[in-house]
Amino acid sequence: MLKKLLVAGALILAGTSAAGAATASVAVANVNLRAGPSTAYPVVTVVPTGAAITTFGCVSGYTWCDIGFGPHRGWVAASYIQVVYRGAPVVLAAPIAPSVGVVVVPFNQTYWNRYYTAYPWYGTWAAYPPPPAYGPYPPPRVTSHSRDVNCANGTCTATRSTSGVYGGSTSQTRTCSDGTCSATRETTGPYGGSATRTRSCTAGQGCTANRNAVGPGGATYSGSRSFQRW
Repeated sequence: MLKKLLVAGALILAGTSAAGAATASVAVANVNLRAGPSTAYPVVTVVPTGAAITTFGCVSGYTWCDIGFGPHRGWVAASYIQVVYRGAPVVLAAPIAPSVGVVVVPFNQTYWNRYYTAYPWYGTWAAYPPPPAYGPYPPPRVTSHSRDVNCANGTCTATRSTSGVYGGSTSQTRTCSDGTCSATRETTGPYGGSATRTRSCTAGQGCTANRNAVGPGGATYSGSRSFQRW
C-alpha cells in the first residue's frame, strides 16, 4: 500500500512539470535507461523505482518508449512505465496510450546524434541492428481460427485450425473412442517449413508420440517417444 501511495504521489508531482506532448510518468522498478529501443543498446543510466520521468512517445506497438529522466534521455520497456489513467496509476500499454497522450515516435540516427555525442560509445551506431522504419514489429497475430466438435455413437472428433498474419498455419484433429485417443497436428511456417506431430493414447497402456519436421532449407528431423499418462 505504501508503495502504491508513493507511486501515485510521484505521478502527481511529475504532472506539474509535464508540457506539450510529454506525459508525466513514474518508473515502477529499477530499470536500465538504454540508448535505443532494445536491450542490445548500451545503458545510459539506471532509473530507480518510483522516479518521476517524462514519456515523450513510444515505438509502434508501444513496446519501448522514449523517456526523459533528469538530464538523461533514452528508452525503457513500456512495462516499466506507470501513468495516470482515469484517476488511477496503471502500467502503460497500447490500449490506453493514446488516451493519456502517448504518441508513436521514431527511433533513428538523428535521435542518436542529438543525445549521445558525449558518450564513449557514440561512434558505435553501426554496430547495432538497424531499427525498423516504424519501431519494432508487433508480435505475430492470428488472422483466422476455427474449432469444431462432433460426437456420435461413442466417438468424438474435434478439429481446429489457425492461420497467422505472416502466412503460417496450424491444424489439428483429435478423435477419442473406447478409451483410445489419437491426435494429429500439422504446422506450415510462413517460409515453407513444416512439422507434423501424431500422438496416440490408450487407457492402461500409455501413449506414443511421433514428430517430423522439414525446415525451409530442406533439413529434416524425426523423433518418437512413449510415456504413461494417468
